[in-house]
Order: sequence, then C-alpha cells, then structure tokens
Amino acid sequence: MTQLSHYDEAGNARMVDVGAKQETRRTAKAHAFVKMSAEVLAALPNNPKGDPLAVAKVAGILAAKRTSDLIPMCHSLPLSFADVETTIEADGIRVIATATTFAQTGVEMEALTAASVAALTLYDMTKALDKRIEIQDIWLLEKTGGKSGDFKR
Repeated sequence: MTQLSHYDEAGNARMVDVGAKQETRRTAKAHAFVKMSAEVLAALPNNPKGDPLAVAKVAGILAAKRTSDLIPMCHSLPLSFADVETTIEADGIRVIATATTFAQTGVEMEALTAASVAALTLYDMTKALDKRIEIQDIWLLEKTGGKSGDFKR
C-alpha cells in the first residue's frame, strides 16, 4: 500500500513539501447536487434574500480562493480562474465548480470546496422554505496536470 503523503514517518500529519515539483497548468472540476422540492424550486425567483444562484456562485468562487484557510494541509494557490455553474433540474440544483492554476500542486480541493460552499449557500438561501433540502454527491469530476496525470470520473 502506498503511504499517504500528508503523514510523516512517525504518522504525524504534515504539509507536503512541493518545492521541488515542477509548476504546470492544473485544472479541476467538482460536482455537488442540492436536492429540493418542486415548491422550493418554483420559489427561487421570489426569494426575499436575493437570487440564490447568483449568491451561490459568488460564495463558491470566494471559497475556492480561501481553501487553504479551511483545509489545514492545503497549499495557498494563486488561482488563475474559479467559477461555479448551477443548473436547475426537476429535483434540485446541480453545481459544477471549476478551478485553474499554474502551480506545483493541484486544485482539486479548491474545486471541491467551491462546489461544497456553493451547495451550502443554496441551502442557506432556501432553508426557510424547507428544512429537508439535501446536499448530495460531492465529488471530483476531473483534473488535469501534475505528476499523477489526468483524471476523469
């Protein structure tokens, strides 16, 4: 079994030293789904807190930029791009978050954090209508760049 890179020889958590790694263009896309009733979906345009989709987009982008403040062993990365797209479907809202950088380590955590926070924001903006809203299916869709190569789910 391969040893996890975020642990030292004694089993203590540590930040990985990426100083010797080559900088490359790295991208990542992540997914989340916010399951909600047709009634909540129908009420989205009249939300007294504002447009939940627009607020979720901004929240996700801000979260991508702050990932290293939230996830202890993440490196602070200079993002060249971050975005969140939302699609209304029959049973909820699909969230796709994208992050890009030119760095020594990948942006998977930034994309996953953006998708997660966007989904949480959608919940926050609509929870007054229904507490049964569910956040589901947070996962990495794809990533490019780096030593481990490309990944597509």
